[in-house]
Amino acid sequence: MSPTILIVDDERHTREGLRAALEDRFDVYVAGDIPGAISVLENDTIDLMVTDLRLGAEDGMHLIDRALQLPHPPICIMMTAYGSVDTAVDAMKHGAYDFVTKPINIDRLEILIQRALQGRETEKENRELKQQVEKHYGLEHIIGNSGVMHEVFDTVKQIAPTRATVLIEGESGTGKELVAHAIHQLSNRNRTKFIAVHCAALSSQLLESELFGHEKGAFTGATERRAGRFEQANGGTLFLDEIGEIDANTQVKILRALDPGVFERVGGNQTLKTDARLIAATNKSLETMVREGKFRDDLFYRLNVVNITMPSLRDRKEDIPLLVSAFLKSFASDNAKPFRELTADAMQAILAYDWPGNVRELRTAIEHGVVMATGPRITLRDLPGNVRQAAGGKTRALLPTASQPYNLHDTERRQIERAMTESAGNVTAAARKLGISRRTLHRKLKSYRAADAGPEPTPPSTENPA
Repeated sequence: MSPTILIVDDERHTREGLRAALEDRFDVYVAGDIPGAISVLENDTIDLMVTDLRLGAEDGMHLIDRALQLPHPPICIMMTAYGSVDTAVDAMKHGAYDFVTKPINIDRLEILIQRALQGRETEKENRELKQQVEKHYGLEHIIGNSGVMHEVFDTVKQIAPTRATVLIEGESGTGKELVAHAIHQLSNRNRTKFIAVHCAALSSQLLESELFGHEKGAFTGATERRAGRFEQANGGTLFLDEIGEIDANTQVKILRALDPGVFERVGGNQTLKTDARLIAATNKSLETMVREGKFRDDLFYRLNVVNITMPSLRDRKEDIPLLVSAFLKSFASDNAKPFRELTADAMQAILAYDWPGNVRELRTAIEHGVVMATGPRITLRDLPGNVRQAAGGKTRALLPTASQPYNLHDTERRQIERAMTESAGNVTAAARKLGISRRTLHRKLKSYRAADAGPEPTPPSTENPA
């Protein structure tokens, strides 16, 4: 995709001459005044703006000020017929990258533009790399040690290096986007873009434009051509969250963008190709939607090359202590609070709650506890009301002394022993109560037996005493 440049000059022959000179290498927009320039800047992503100092009765410096306040500000280059050191210094103070004097030397301007864009791209790459490091989207940072999560990890590692489309299903808050990021990070596309689109947040018309782009005049407000997400993600990964919310017309276009890999912008007739790897996610059953006639079966089969089902938190309760520990450490640090533990009754309330909002809800509950706590530990009183109410009187029966600090391994063992007692020693029934696999429960019971047995006695020496 070519860089986008906006030329702002009140003299028509100047702006059209610059457009003609630059449009073979860049996507060039033009405006004759500040309102027209602001309209372009607010409706399209502009990489670089070249503006005249004098725009009729208006001052180009004011335009630079406005442009640099935008969420995605362009690089600004000033044109002036009043070339002087004072003008240059003033332009730099307003945030301009550089300035050129009229009449414009096209060769010098092109060199200046290329240098500015290369610098911006380097800054962007460094910023994106830093964000990736800070967000910890690697597989090793998805928290879980349960059997069901190990199955997810194994699948991710197996499919990441391939080109296969992936459908991630699961309830809201289970970490579907984290898994999508992990697939991208472990693939050979990890040096290119990961672009996410949340389909449920956009109307049908806006979603179609967001995905495939649009041509100038395609609809009201489409003042210039715009590249869509399939085009932007070329060579990288496109993540479509809540794909079950898209309408039938958009489903057809997504199917065509996947196979044979072509699409057109809204309002356009030029066929474009894309090599974006698609990962889709949904909190609905697409298979059920297909049976009900609400989702195209051909698109479902194309998306469902590899299926990953994210388990709900109630189906992997053995991971809750690990998640609590990680969230507590993070939020305690963020809020400059020294504690690193929960009281036993607080932890038991957390274990007793069903977490309909899954990991996202647990994370919020721990943040609430950190913010509300006044003592050295998170107590039951510090947790959100729904967690306390759902646990009710059950929490105090689980542990005899609620004032003791929580110990991860002891609490987990007590839960397992209680489940085994209630199941009369039936491992399958106990595993079902705990929400873990039978194999995982066997492994944990074996480790407890080994710990209780202690180290093996050293056999007596058979050597003769000296």
